[in-house]
Amino acid sequence: MSFDKITYSVTDEIATITFNDPKTMNAAGIDTVSELALAFEQSADEARCTILTGEGRGFCSGANLNPGMTDGSSNRGKPDAGKALDSHYNPLIKMMKTHPHPIITAVNGAAAGVGCSIALMGDFIVAGESGYFLQAFRRIGLVPDGGSTFLLTRMVGRARAMEMTLLGEKLPAQKALEWGLINRVVPDADLMSEAETYARALADGPTQALSLIRELVWEAEDNDFDSQLQAERFAQRTAGRQSDFKEGVTAFLEKRPANFRAS
Repeated sequence: MSFDKITYSVTDEIATITFNDPKTMNAAGIDTVSELALAFEQSADEARCTILTGEGRGFCSGANLNPGMTDGSSNRGKPDAGKALDSHYNPLIKMMKTHPHPIITAVNGAAAGVGCSIALMGDFIVAGESGYFLQAFRRIGLVPDGGSTFLLTRMVGRARAMEMTLLGEKLPAQKALEWGLINRVVPDADLMSEAETYARALADGPTQALSLIRELVWEAEDNDFDSQLQAERFAQRTAGRQSDFKEGVTAFLEKRPANFRAS
């Protein structure tokens, strides 16, 4: 499948999806979001880990605000700036949340607006030293979207979420690391090699167990303690029925690396 706004490749069971519209600093118009959804569908079948990054100076500068690039259809003469969320952006965010294997977001330069939301959907988030996160919505008189208010309050707390969204100031990668918003900061030149190292470790892991782990962690955001214990109980049953469990135990007893390749 060919794409216009992104690139897609798979090497050794690691898929790499790259925003590739440098003239807009990788703005995410509805055309780009549609291609991202297709690429994630493809990676679900073809890979065991997916890296999402951006070409050039930025990860993603946010929604493309040029005329024709957003679906702001009117309702009785009044524009509906949220319509494209229903049709394109929210389905992509939900797709990333329920993806069957881990997603690494490798943030180079700006992750702004909905680009920030997309970056924060990574299961593992690594940023280059020049990377930054920006909730730019207030600058154009809109509110955070793409799940930002959900993600930020749970990742960094209400006070810092308010700071990011009400002031709309850049959060540099190093401060994002200190706040617990991301996992790693690396030199810009090493961003992709570092992301690929983490992706290799995940791709070599037990696919079904890792899928269940990410599902459990997402559920824990909203579950009460007893519900989470029950969710873990049933996930453990599922994981224990996979051949990867047998391989993992055998490898442990034989004091060798496990070769996880369960379906």
